[in-house]
Amino acid sequence: MPTKEPDPTDQPAAPYRAKPVRAKPSRAIRRLVIWYRRNAAVTTLVDTASALVDTANATASMAGSMAGAAGNAAGSVAGAASSVAGAASSVAGSVLQPLVFDPLRRLQQGAGGSDLSKDAPIDDRQRLWVAVDGMGGDHAPGPILEGCLRAVALLPLRIRFVAESEPLQAAVKAMGLQEELNEAVARGLLHLVASGPSVGMHEEATVVRRKRDASINLAMDLVKRGEATAVYSAGNSGAVMAAAIFRLGRLKGIDRPAIGALFPTKDPDQQVLVLDVGANMDCRPEWLHQFALLGNIYSRDVLQVRQPRIGLVNIGEEECKGNELCLKTYPLLAGDDRFLFSGNCEGRDILSGDFDVVVCDGFSGNVLLKFLESVGSVLLDVLRAELPRGRRGKVGSAFLRSNLVRIKKRLDHAEHGGALLLGVDGICVIGHGSSKALSVVSALRLAHSAASHGVMDDLHALGGDSPASAQDNSGNAAACG
Repeated sequence: MPTKEPDPTDQPAAPYRAKPVRAKPSRAIRRLVIWYRRNAAVTTLVDTASALVDTANATASMAGSMAGAAGNAAGSVAGAASSVAGAASSVAGSVLQPLVFDPLRRLQQGAGGSDLSKDAPIDDRQRLWVAVDGMGGDHAPGPILEGCLRAVALLPLRIRFVAESEPLQAAVKAMGLQEELNEAVARGLLHLVASGPSVGMHEEATVVRRKRDASINLAMDLVKRGEATAVYSAGNSGAVMAAAIFRLGRLKGIDRPAIGALFPTKDPDQQVLVLDVGANMDCRPEWLHQFALLGNIYSRDVLQVRQPRIGLVNIGEEECKGNELCLKTYPLLAGDDRFLFSGNCEGRDILSGDFDVVVCDGFSGNVLLKFLESVGSVLLDVLRAELPRGRRGKVGSAFLRSNLVRIKKRLDHAEHGGALLLGVDGICVIGHGSSKALSVVSALRLAHSAASHGVMDDLHALGGDSPASAQDNSGNAAACG
């Protein structure tokens, strides 16, 4: 049987291939696409307005060149119309563009430190002198000096920097601050004051009596002589308190000074003053009463709270609850008509914004302070762990980055800088032992705020019926380091 010759035009049948299945886009991507399509009309409106302005400008230019001298008037009219159209386009762009390209802008207008570099130029006549203990702190003197150099550039301050000469020169050379330091000294913004051996972070508070030329003592003397309006130190807090008592003295009617720290609340524009946070581990009821008087004046004068609400840290709202200290303190606070006592404040209410001043013993306050310092970093770590992985996580992180940064700034102790030592005859700010440049700037901002509001005048007028303690001042200096 003859075989059939193959037809060269015949093509072999193509093998069957299944159509590839497209991966379904993730929900986050689909939502972004939907959001963009919904805002496409606004985007088109802005683009159209810009195109019309360009067309009007080109037409006006052509008409002016063709009309010559006779068309000058018409050209000016067309130019005016073009400028009006341009202004309208600019307004439309400034209003509409944020709606299109930055939908989270309103959410990101919460708290966070203001950019001081954008403020108006500083009038040198309004600068206040502040004495700084340059040897106080774990990282002194380099980072302390760096923070002071930043502060005089951002704040209406002049600084008397007290430090040992040799360690200071070594730190300046190591950090490359010589040129910046020379410029600040030449402008009269920073004055160096040589000191003797400084007080170590782990030395006893009473060592300030033996080391009379220590930097913290010389800084206190500057305030005592009126050569500075406030003093700042990030050194041993017990030594700072002892030096303040020995050199500045206590206010009349105040038995024990207290360290007051500003805590953030859920309201970005409100802070709560908590005292004592470490100066007096064991307190008496009359001391807590005095803390309330000090906090009331500071909150009213410096924080500009018209009628501060005072609270007593306790385990319950009821008057009958608490330990012996709280039970005896409550009637003292409730019976004083010089301030508004709002009752007991439970731990969960400290940051609620329902209180402006909260008083407690130094042990409880120091625990609260150290706990709050850890909240910011822990919260951000939890958020990072909970954000989804892959593309969804990257998109979500991009949208939330600015908000997370603001949250961290509100809870970061470095943004608050330091705590006030209230009850001594002068403005004294105690910084964290680990303070660096950012903390120093924040603490000096706090010192300037207290000095510029005349808070010491009201504190001097406070007086009081309680006689000054007859105990030796060295006992008053047993503060928490």
